[in-house]
Amino acid sequence: MATDGTAHKDSCVVFLQKNTIGQMFLQSHQNESEYWPQIEKHSDSYLLYISKWHTVKPVSLYVLFGKQCNNIMPDVTECTFNHTDKDPCHISCVRTMTVCTEATYDKSYCENAFRVKDRYIINMTKTDSNCANCDNPVKQPESVVHLNNTLQTEEEEQVDAAKAVELVNGMSDFAANMNGSSVALSVAEGVTGILVRETEPEDVDIVSFAYASPTESLNIIDNKDALAGFSRSVTIPKEAFKQAISHNITIPFAALFRFTNLAQDELNSTLLGNEVLAVEMGTQILNLTDTISINFKNMRYDGIPSCQSWDGEGSRPNWTGDGCVTREVEGHITCECSHLTFFAILLTPLNETISASDLNNLTIITQIGCGLSMFFLAIVLFMHFIVRKTKAREVTKIFVHLVSAMLLLNFTFLINNIVAKLQNSVGCVIVAALMHYFMLATFTWFAVQALHLCMQLHAAGRIPISRYILKISVTSWVLPSVVVAVMLITGKYGEQVIYTDDPNNNVVMCWITDNNAHNIVNIGYYALVFIFTFATFVVMLNWLFCLRRTKAGTAQVSQSSKSIVTIMGLCCLLGITWGFAFFAYGALRIPATYIFTILNSFQGFFLFIYYHYTSSPAEVNPGVNAYSNSTSSTSTLKTSLEHENPYTIHK
Repeated sequence: MATDGTAHKDSCVVFLQKNTIGQMFLQSHQNESEYWPQIEKHSDSYLLYISKWHTVKPVSLYVLFGKQCNNIMPDVTECTFNHTDKDPCHISCVRTMTVCTEATYDKSYCENAFRVKDRYIINMTKTDSNCANCDNPVKQPESVVHLNNTLQTEEEEQVDAAKAVELVNGMSDFAANMNGSSVALSVAEGVTGILVRETEPEDVDIVSFAYASPTESLNIIDNKDALAGFSRSVTIPKEAFKQAISHNITIPFAALFRFTNLAQDELNSTLLGNEVLAVEMGTQILNLTDTISINFKNMRYDGIPSCQSWDGEGSRPNWTGDGCVTREVEGHITCECSHLTFFAILLTPLNETISASDLNNLTIITQIGCGLSMFFLAIVLFMHFIVRKTKAREVTKIFVHLVSAMLLLNFTFLINNIVAKLQNSVGCVIVAALMHYFMLATFTWFAVQALHLCMQLHAAGRIPISRYILKISVTSWVLPSVVVAVMLITGKYGEQVIYTDDPNNNVVMCWITDNNAHNIVNIGYYALVFIFTFATFVVMLNWLFCLRRTKAGTAQVSQSSKSIVTIMGLCCLLGITWGFAFFAYGALRIPATYIFTILNSFQGFFLFIYYHYTSSPAEVNPGVNAYSNSTSSTSTLKTSLEHENPYTIHK
């Protein structure tokens, strides 16, 4: 196909080989002159100008230059050289894909020597046909479009998350109606975007975007080597475009939005650079084997970075690490994600993370402890309802309520991680609410145990309240349900991430998603319970030591082991062991967490031992005479509480 030629003096003609690729080229680009190869004489050399299209296709170009070339038709069956130095018309064949494979962009050479851009230059005079790359890999969008969208919320100058989702989802219609192959999108303060599209589906390839800072414009990058010059980049693999085409997207496109003021999630998470990126291709892109790559280089930050994504559901972002892998090396963070949606890098403060090995150890301890506790708590209930031969006393009934609440708490905790892995939001909310309810119920029964002991001490073992057990039972089971119902209505339950020093080993559980609600409802409530129960424990401990001093030496020795069991049982019975959570800060954080986990996961087992050692024989075997006025802290404290109450004033 002649692109330039004359009938006199020197002339030059370019032929495109007649094959399938050539036919496709002629049909696709017959009206686009910038795609046609061109040749011109520069000094004593003939230079062939081609586009990037020629360098990625198996195209053969026959170049005729010299004199008397217009009437010559070369044999294009083979890409060979058919001329000698004596021939007035020189014929050369160039396989552009091979010649320009190693060519790299040389900005100074192209701008100073030839002042051309977006072209590859082949010197046809030289026998090796060397190729110079003047196609700048960093490209600006062809045009700028201002989108009139009201994205800010009424209360603050933040971008409403739901409106941001609408903006991103509308790119499919925009791409279908736009002119050109690329466009920069100006939306609002803190919101910018870029869109590229490929009119020829068979030409789709990797697309990369990059920018130097949150305030700099977005660029299109044609060569991955050029990404090194930018601190932030997003690369969309060819597999994503193929998947979009398989979903009947006729004109493949990729749109990238950058938000620097998107509304925060419920947890007020800290985002790296306060940046949220959204990638849209007009259809759902999932399960990519060649993942999307998001790179942040030379970043300064405090905390543990974790690549997170949000599927656009809900009025606020709900970040999750599913489908993304985080790689961090000396300030360089790379997110490799198998799907396209909203992305951000969350930073977890160092004092809020735990090592992956410690988390694994604590998980194993918890699973073993909770499983063992459930087994022995079930035995306690079996002994109470099946083996017991006499009517249970008030203290035993209270103990059974505590055992029931703790058994259900351990059960919901064990199934929590299983439900979280199902990624069912409704199921996760239900499990989180149930576990929270049984935890609050357990705390309440701790307080009831302490209250019952205090009332026994004050009333010398006789509590003058009608339907006493019924009243405290209704209160203890209903009060937590009111709190949980309010939190359900306000949407405080969902997926909670436990961060580790290795972002790829973070653990998701179903729990309270609002830290303020957790601090007020759980920590605040237990702090009140702890103050009351610990004060009761000190009083009871003082009483036990007073009673031991009144005993004879032999009797004192014989009761020493049971007194230790009694003291340990009282700690579990009153929930004192949960108080180690208050010491899980600073240097004591890890040791206190281990102690807290061991004592509380095995708490059910300790209560069984306490129940076994202190239960009244009369409740199990009616043939054994019980102490008639025993006022023990579970069934009875046996001989320790048989003595006169030292806190009762006798007249």
